[in-house]
Amino acid sequence: MAGCIVSLVDAKENIEKALKDALAKLGIEADVVLDHPAELSHGDYSSNVALVGAKKAGKNPRALAEDIVGKLGAVGGVEKIEIAGAGFINFRLSSRFFPEATAEILKQGDQWGRNDHVNGYKVMVEYTDPNAFKPLHIGHLMSNTIGEAIARFTEFCGGEVKKANYASDIGLNVAKGVWGARKLSADLSSVAELGKAYATAHEAYETDPKTKEEIDAINTALYENSDPDLSLLREKGVAASLKHLYEVTDILGTKFDFEFLESQSAPLGKEVVLKHTPGIFEISDGATVYRGEADGLHTRVFLNSRGLPTYEAKDIGLITLKQKAFPFDLSVIVTSVEQKEYFKVVKAAAEKIYPDLAGKLMHVPHGFLTLTTGKMSSRKGNVITGESLIEEMRAKAFEKMEGRDLGAEKQAVADMVAVAAIKYSILRQSTGKNIIFDPEASLSFEGDSGPYLQYAHVRAVSILKKAAGEGVPIYGYNGASAAPEDTTELERWLYRFPEVVFRGAKEYEPHYLTTYLTELASVFNSWYAKEQIVNKDDRYSPYKVALTKAFAHTMKNGLWLLGIEAPEKM
Repeated sequence: MAGCIVSLVDAKENIEKALKDALAKLGIEADVVLDHPAELSHGDYSSNVALVGAKKAGKNPRALAEDIVGKLGAVGGVEKIEIAGAGFINFRLSSRFFPEATAEILKQGDQWGRNDHVNGYKVMVEYTDPNAFKPLHIGHLMSNTIGEAIARFTEFCGGEVKKANYASDIGLNVAKGVWGARKLSADLSSVAELGKAYATAHEAYETDPKTKEEIDAINTALYENSDPDLSLLREKGVAASLKHLYEVTDILGTKFDFEFLESQSAPLGKEVVLKHTPGIFEISDGATVYRGEADGLHTRVFLNSRGLPTYEAKDIGLITLKQKAFPFDLSVIVTSVEQKEYFKVVKAAAEKIYPDLAGKLMHVPHGFLTLTTGKMSSRKGNVITGESLIEEMRAKAFEKMEGRDLGAEKQAVADMVAVAAIKYSILRQSTGKNIIFDPEASLSFEGDSGPYLQYAHVRAVSILKKAAGEGVPIYGYNGASAAPEDTTELERWLYRFPEVVFRGAKEYEPHYLTTYLTELASVFNSWYAKEQIVNKDDRYSPYKVALTKAFAHTMKNGLWLLGIEAPEKM
């Protein structure tokens, strides 16, 4: 990047370097961390380094802060340095940075906010991961939304990203589905009927020993591909399940680069496990297990007593498939928090099999998405499917568009709003937390929702169209160069965008960006309410229009990172 944003980055680096140099002169060792003060009146950056270093220095934190400031001298890009509270050191950036920052945001456009945090890294992000013969439930929306955002953040930060889906197309759940479909003569093209067949089979499997024996035999036959009729039922059910998946993910805006199947990973995983037995794995009561206690974990079965691969062995096979398809520097898997301990064991075993993968396997666990009726269960057949929730939100959003001048675009806009409502609700808090989804609140245009962010963007676009129609030039273009001396709150928020992107990518936590965009939209709306932005007689109008455009760029790029579209009218 060039221009002002480099200057702003340099300003932050200048502050960090000046603080480190001051500490060195005082003979004090302490980590230098810069944050943004909660109150803008306190400045643009703040450091608690004096509080951190006070004990080592044997001084009162405020006294040490005064010593540090005395050693700082002039800091490039900073116009004022103050000591506050118990010893915080606050820095206010030069007011001239902000007009330059605005011009630079306009210059970068769609590239605004990008960085090279993982430049050149090959990253595979696996998410969604449905089970054949089971509906795509609302929990899969969690995995898809978070996984898609992580993939986009990583790509925005310079990584070469491949998105992967791993479908369960063989195993006990599929055997149950096949048994149920045959018993109920289910329409194998209907996901609803497949789900009913699975639920029927699962209940019978748990309560009837004879049915359990039948389903276990079907499971073996499917693995061995020894019964053409059973295999055909499986193939048709899997095809319908995957078709359903891609219909849903298309609405959500996800396109996968790779699709891996358990029928591919199972034999490979079994082969790898047997190759390392004895050794990494051992036989216990006829099953092949990994003893995780040596790693501070627990023991898990990788091949059952019938010699069939479990989910654990299949995941070993999956890792092998991923390596061959895309030799990665990092493999990220997004699944529910229920599998957190499971993945610790799989990761430990995989790193012993493939020592070069140490540090390259990462699990991002997410919480549960529930409605007011509580946690859903596909085993009991009362699952709220991802598709049904999306359709409900599309209908509600369409009603909300009533009376708006959208013409033929009404349904398309309603779809964007519906997806925004769902994704924002998921991404508004840290990934590990549970979410209670409120359909009505999630569609609000008043704040703390995806549609609220979209509407703020639409408002900005409308202003830009008005400015273009009235011939108002934009600051930095056509000779328009006047900017007010007073820095607005909007300017003090806009320049932070790259920092928020960086943090969200580094910590695999999109919620930092969701929070930032919500606050930014609020600041913009407040500014809009008190400013006459488009006015040919106002010498500062070109700058106000530029600020509006900078906001629109920031909001659009931020929404893209969250997997949310930015409509131009609503």
